Amino acid sequence: MKNQVIILFLSIIFALSCKENLQMTQKITAPKSPKAKKISKKLSIHNDTRIDNYYWLNDKENPEVIAYLNAENDYTKSMMQHTETFQKELFEEMKGRIKEDDITVPYKLNGYWYLTRYEKGKDYPIYVRKKEHLDATEEILFNCNDMAKDHAYFNLGSIAISPDNTLAAFSTDTVSRRQYTIQIKNLITGEIYPDKILNTAGTATWANDNKTLFYSTKDSVTLRSHKILKHKLHTDAKTDVEVFYEEDETYNTFVYKTKSKKYIIIGSISTLTTEYRVLNADTPDDKFKVFQERTHKLDYNISHFEDHFYIITNSDGATNFKLLKTPEATTQKEHWKEVIPHREDVLLEDIEIFKDYLVVNERENGLNNLRIINWDGNEDYYLPFDSETYTVYIGNNPDFDNDVLRYGFNSLTSPSSVIDYNLKTKQKEIKKEQTVLGGKFDKNNYESKRIWATARDGVKIPISLVYKKGVKLDGTNPLLQYAYGSYGSTIDPSFSSIRLSLLDRGFVYAIAHIRGGEYLGRDWYENGKLLTKLNTFHDFIDCSKHLIEQKYTSNKHLYAYGGSAGGLLMGGIINMNPELYNGILAAVPFVDVVTTMLDDSIPLTTGEYDEWGNPNELEYYNYMKSYSPYDNVEAKNYPNMLVTTGLYDSQVQYWEPTKWVAKLRELKIDTNKLLLHTDMDSGHGGASGRFESLKESALEYAFLLDLEGIYR
Repeated sequence: MKNQVIILFLSIIFALSCKENLQMTQKITAPKSPKAKKISKKLSIHNDTRIDNYYWLNDKENPEVIAYLNAENDYTKSMMQHTETFQKELFEEMKGRIKEDDITVPYKLNGYWYLTRYEKGKDYPIYVRKKEHLDATEEILFNCNDMAKDHAYFNLGSIAISPDNTLAAFSTDTVSRRQYTIQIKNLITGEIYPDKILNTAGTATWANDNKTLFYSTKDSVTLRSHKILKHKLHTDAKTDVEVFYEEDETYNTFVYKTKSKKYIIIGSISTLTTEYRVLNADTPDDKFKVFQERTHKLDYNISHFEDHFYIITNSDGATNFKLLKTPEATTQKEHWKEVIPHREDVLLEDIEIFKDYLVVNERENGLNNLRIINWDGNEDYYLPFDSETYTVYIGNNPDFDNDVLRYGFNSLTSPSSVIDYNLKTKQKEIKKEQTVLGGKFDKNNYESKRIWATARDGVKIPISLVYKKGVKLDGTNPLLQYAYGSYGSTIDPSFSSIRLSLLDRGFVYAIAHIRGGEYLGRDWYENGKLLTKLNTFHDFIDCSKHLIEQKYTSNKHLYAYGGSAGGLLMGGIINMNPELYNGILAAVPFVDVVTTMLDDSIPLTTGEYDEWGNPNELEYYNYMKSYSPYDNVEAKNYPNMLVTTGLYDSQVQYWEPTKWVAKLRELKIDTNKLLLHTDMDSGHGGASGRFESLKESALEYAFLLDLEGIYR
């Protein structure tokens, strides 16, 4: 008995000692969050003054700024150190689902079959072609693995093949600022010509003479695509001729060739208004002709077939767009004739023209449809799709004289497929379905559905859901809710092999199709922008409340994710209803809305006035200030947060999320995690390479799973 008492006493002493040592270790090793210094800066307009204590972080040339970003990265690494092994496992798991030696479905253009392939263990694609037959000898056009060797970041922007198939104009970005350098490669000899065109938007278009190249350049400060230039082969780019200058700072300009190869088209586009200029591709030294003069809020785009142009437009009140056509010689609006009328409940998104058929991509009640119309009027029907959680899109169809429509299909539970549909026989052939490796995936193990939440103003908001079968919907499930909600950009329910790492661990995944996108038509967009922007935030919050009420999750297990303008959404919802969420993922978030929109030297600002409003006008200033995340940070509890950005981001400058995190650190009163990770080598799109980007996904997923106490 005495020995037992001594052993018990020693056990207690040992346990207390271990606890004390553990506490000491934790106290010693617990990382301290960075604290950005405060330098008060007054920002005044409309007799209103805002104080920005972190404005100084705008200067990435300042060594103190870089030191602060590195300190935040070190802090994030320390706070997530206990998940490092798990992150590596997640990375290998995600990578293990990808077929490394993959190849795209070939398409034929001008006598050559073009395809892209990947090699095992390699990050970047290899672009190849084969002459006439698929069993012909392969010609390697570009091996991006070789091209990327000496760069921390690499992106091959585009490839334009000359009409005689002998030259390729290609563009590269090695900084991640979306400022591309265009060069020309001789595909016969392999020589890369000295011609080098800097600071372009990344695309180039050949005239039919095989020696004239059109491209767009960017303003060196704002990065707005503002000029179209003409380059002659084997000449110095400094002598290139400017053929168009877009003076209006709210517009961007671009250039392309029609599918018919007959016309070079210059486009000028703002959020609400478009204008095009056309030039016969056989006479590149002639002057471009205006197709239809810009008229405020007249949105149109053009395609060419035979002796007509086909126009998708919102003219004369066609909110959801209609299809018109006009003869080549008379392109002004008064000559446009109706082909497909406007419909209040159907959004006309795109068309594909064939010799005997017109294919129309429409959206009704949120769902994509492909409509097949025979030019002679004998046939008009839709391809059947059963699910409510799918995505379908028109694929690569470069030739008019073809009876086969190539389109893509996937859903929340079905991997991506490339499908050839014979327009004459009505037979379809699945050319390729995305391979999901790893041995565990079976699409029948997952369930998807669409439900509807009621917003505070009575509007029904659709939500697409996916989860693993067998998950009990009793309110205890972790749920990741995603949305974007800006620019009329529709987030369709699509498949993700990466997402399986959450679904297989019990997560429900939800896409909230909130106003600001075009999921339910153009009005859905119009009612989520400018002075109705608050609908975007309210819709997301009301969807969250509905998901909790319906016991798909609870506020202890609800997480939200958004990037770029979707990051603005994240900033808004945590200021309005932080108690609903246990964690937030905010990727490259646009959160300093007022300051950015008042600075017309920042890329994108002037072109965004039609989306957010111009804060130089008092009404827009006040409204914008009411929801701008950075301006509305308060001393209160916030959810756990992981914020990511890229130092060279040209879309949302790195300093927006950086300042936001600094201000949240200063004011928030909770002890929840607040982590900032800056990729010091990349920009808006994150790391280049198909595998490197998975490391960021692994970090994000580890952050969520850690909050749920899930480590395998």
